[in-house]
Amino acid sequence: MLSPTPLSIRRLALAGVIADTAIMSTGAAVRLSSSGLGCPDWPRCSPADIVASKNAGQTLLNTWIEFSNRLLNFPLVIITVLVFIAAWHFRPQGPGGQKRRDLFWLGLAQPLGVVAQAVIGGIVVLTKLSPAAVSVHFLVSASIVAAAVTLYTRCGEGTAPPTALVRRDLRLLSATLVAVTAVMLAAGTVVTGTGPLAGNAAAARYKLPLEGVTQLHADVGWLFAGLAVALVLGLRVSGAPPQAMRAAWIMIGSLGLQGVLGYIQYFTHLPAGLVWIHVTGSVLVWIAVLRLFFALRDRGPVNTAQTEPTAVLPARQPEPLDR
Repeated sequence: MLSPTPLSIRRLALAGVIADTAIMSTGAAVRLSSSGLGCPDWPRCSPADIVASKNAGQTLLNTWIEFSNRLLNFPLVIITVLVFIAAWHFRPQGPGGQKRRDLFWLGLAQPLGVVAQAVIGGIVVLTKLSPAAVSVHFLVSASIVAAAVTLYTRCGEGTAPPTALVRRDLRLLSATLVAVTAVMLAAGTVVTGTGPLAGNAAAARYKLPLEGVTQLHADVGWLFAGLAVALVLGLRVSGAPPQAMRAAWIMIGSLGLQGVLGYIQYFTHLPAGLVWIHVTGSVLVWIAVLRLFFALRDRGPVNTAQTEPTAVLPARQPEPLDR
């Protein structure tokens, strides 16, 4: 990790994206299995035990689901620290080359994000699954995933100013899609925090009508779908490069599956397993939207050319003039 290559640092950044996505998925499993208070204390599992143990009002299964999610933070910390070290030491032009400051800050965001999430997670437990705290917990995780995706993308690019690969209106539409996706994720946390799968039967809920917030979430989803279809069609007719079209088709495909899952779970009265797939799918859609956004511009390849020291030539003596 002290001398990462362009290939090794990109693979490590990808591991960071996968780890961040996995912790979000397992965190959703904790909430949807009513295990949110399986460990009712923090940072201990209970006032009497550090590790998982039987707690009043909780099954041992609930306790182990919650405790296992906490344990997953340890490999996540290791991965994020390795990502940061690699980003800190990365010199694409060799030992004598310059560091990539852009990668340094994106790499630093990974371990700092894990620390922030640990603190917010403690607040979630100590407030007995306050819906606002749970929503913040999920959205901060989504922000960490966004930083990880950005780092992965930048590891494969140079440092040249970005060059647009498509028309300006399409790039603005892609940026709008990123913003709408963030709103859709936030609306999804409100739906979960209002409905029956808020982490525990005794957990507080948003004092909102479930049908109303569900309809709002669906409306944002339809807005997202309209913008996504318009963007894909615009890219298609304008002759966008193959990498942009590939990212666009992945995005629209993931969105279609997510929409179908959303309506199935609603009409089947929110089965926990299906809701978990839907929540995990929302993270994958978020990644697909970000990847499409970055695919619409180019910063050139990573400059790996070795710089050779310039030889110092002796001063040239003036030649005598012919008389």
